Amino acid sequence: MADADIIPIGTRGQPGRGTGTRPSSAARGLAPKSGTTKKAPPAKPEKPTAPVAEPDAAADDVLAPKPAADEPVIRTASVLDEPAAVPTGLTAARTEDRSNSPLAGIPVGDWLAAFQHASREMFGDQWEPQLARFLAFLRRRLTGDYTVDEYGFDEEVTTRFFMAALRPIADKWFRIEVRGAENIPATGGALVVSNHSGTIPVDGLMTMVSIHDQTGRHLRPLGADLVFRLPMVGALARKGGATLACTEDAERMLRGGELVGVWPEGFKGIGKPFSDRYKLQRFGRGGFVSAALRTGVPIVPLSVVGAEEIYPLVGNVPALARLLGMPYIPITPFFPLLGPLGLIPLPSKWLLEFGEPIRTDEYDAGAAEDPMLVFNVTDQVRETIQQTLYSLLMQRQSVFK
Repeated sequence: MADADIIPIGTRGQPGRGTGTRPSSAARGLAPKSGTTKKAPPAKPEKPTAPVAEPDAAADDVLAPKPAADEPVIRTASVLDEPAAVPTGLTAARTEDRSNSPLAGIPVGDWLAAFQHASREMFGDQWEPQLARFLAFLRRRLTGDYTVDEYGFDEEVTTRFFMAALRPIADKWFRIEVRGAENIPATGGALVVSNHSGTIPVDGLMTMVSIHDQTGRHLRPLGADLVFRLPMVGALARKGGATLACTEDAERMLRGGELVGVWPEGFKGIGKPFSDRYKLQRFGRGGFVSAALRTGVPIVPLSVVGAEEIYPLVGNVPALARLLGMPYIPITPFFPLLGPLGLIPLPSKWLLEFGEPIRTDEYDAGAAEDPMLVFNVTDQVRETIQQTLYSLLMQRQSVFK
């Protein structure tokens, strides 16, 4: 092999030190003299070693890969090169390691074992059928093979994702205790009427997941028009089963056998000061009673205790609320003082009690047009919920227990 220029480290490609053309004495001392071969160190007496083979042209041909006919040959040398022979198998292994990707050396069995372990951690011991169901769900969503009703309700998404996301909050954070779930009809149309509180309408979401877990039925909430004007919120509300709080939609759902939920207090209920907690506001004009009378479905009163304490409302900014088109801008002990952290609800203990159904099928066909009858039934529902709230407050040991 021809002698090559020796370039010490740190000289920016110039021989020697600095920018001169003559190598330094230290560099010259490293280079072997022309026509000489570097000798192996003498063997120790107690550990004899085999003689080191001298490099020759045959060894070079074995160790170096054969270049193509039209490929230029480039030879390099280094001061650290040893003339000792290197086993051919070792050279091939090094060449293969450099040519393959870093993942090529992982066996297929290890990949499968890692995949099974990750699936078991995510889906549990029964990960195979659950993974199959999840893949089938993705296939249906991608191919459009799913059903959405005329109101935009997507039952599959609601059951698999919305309810799954709300359930830990209901069970672990608010520790909801449900009473009287047997008063909810197993089939057919019914109207669930509840008190409204909490500054942010979390009580509606918790009622939906509680009814689904107790009865297997989906509650179809009637929401204010503001809900459907909000970006993304309106679309999610539609997919979750909500529709606009109007008489026409309510009656169509009730006639179709749906379980419909209504909160007659509206924004006056969730936006009332903390000092007025558990004091029911006006129930509107009794439109929900008229819808129940026309369709002949039972009215199930619902009393919710615990939602008043999640965001204690101590103030309001009416000027800013009017500017933003909102019913109110809440001020709580933690919001906006703590910023986004102030939006985390306090972990109060919740009690949900469903009262005995109030039948409406016993009234005449024109009962919905009688204002006095509508007012009396509305007042009956309101008083039932109010008295149940007082009873639950007396039974509750603590706000957070």
